[in-house]
Formats: sequence, C-alpha cells, structure tokens
Amino acid sequence: MVASRGLSIGAVLAELRPEFPEVTISKIRFLESEGLVRPARTSSGYREFTRSDVERLRFVLCAQRDRYLPLRVIREQLSDIGSADLSRENLLAQSGIDAATLAQLEQDGLVRPGRGGAYSVDDLTMLRIIRTMTGLGVEQEQLRAFRAAADREAALLRSFPDPETIRELTGLSAALHSLLVKASLRNVLGS
Repeated sequence: MVASRGLSIGAVLAELRPEFPEVTISKIRFLESEGLVRPARTSSGYREFTRSDVERLRFVLCAQRDRYLPLRVIREQLSDIGSADLSRENLLAQSGIDAATLAQLEQDGLVRPGRGGAYSVDDLTMLRIIRTMTGLGVEQEQLRAFRAAADREAALLRSFPDPETIRELTGLSAALHSLLVKASLRNVLGS
C-alpha cells in the first residue's frame, strides 16, 4: 500500500484479477491514460485508487469482456452514469433486470436503495453480476447465501476501529475470499 487513504495499483490488481484474470498493471495504466479512471496521486507520484475507482474499472472490464464494447462507448456510458445516483428506471434499463426481479432482490437484501430510493453504480454492477450468475443457473436461495456471507465478512471488518483500515481491508478481503473459494474448488475445477 502506498498510503492508508487509497489502494495501490497492486492492491487493485489483486482485487480485480480473480474476476478478470487477463487484467494487468499495464492494462490499468492504459485505462487511466484513456481517461476511464482517474486515481489520485501521492506527493511522490504513486497512484491511490478509491473504491469508486475500482468499481469504475470493474464496470469497464465487464463491458469489454461481456458486451465487447469499445472504449468510446464505455466512456459515454460512464459519463451518463457519472457519480450520480441512479433512479429505479435507469437502474432497470442499464442492468437488464426486470422490475419483479429487482423487487425480489431488494426483499432478499441483495440490493438496497439509498436515501430517497436512489441506487449507486455499485448496485448497477451487482445487478449485472447477478444477471450473469442467474443465467448460469444460480438460484435466488443461493444468492441469499452470498448476501449472508458478505454480511458476516462485513461484520468482521467493522471490528477494526479505523475507517481507512476498513477501506483497505475491504479490497484485500474480497481478493482473499475469491482466492480461497478457488482453492476450495481446485479438485472440481481441475487446476
């Protein structure tokens, strides 16, 4: 880590690599040079990524991998989304999830609208992941198990007193969790 306020490029890579094995530090730098992510810099010039930066990278990588979108189109979509909250209608349109499914996901605690009923870019990313997972055969009950596991992990992280430490540990724990799941499935995956 370069500082306790943000994630280093290596920590970002460690967090993204389980979901995007092809991502490299060079790719992250390239996406920065294209203006798709703008991490802050320390006084010594090191990149400091925020949680929002990581989610923007995740959005870009998903759009490239899953929808084969060119960077120009992705840039426009990011501009449309911006950092503003999304309305329910906008969330449904951009996620490909229908209203009944969203209502069920909300009831199960998988998606939680913020103040005034608005949704975040993280909610949009989650819905896209959930849509892909359900397309692969994951059922609602199994999604609830993911929610319960995330809540247990969040409770563990809340035991740390410093919010900046919690932010840093959030990315690291996500990467560790992914690697532990892969290790547990080695026999099934054949790797």
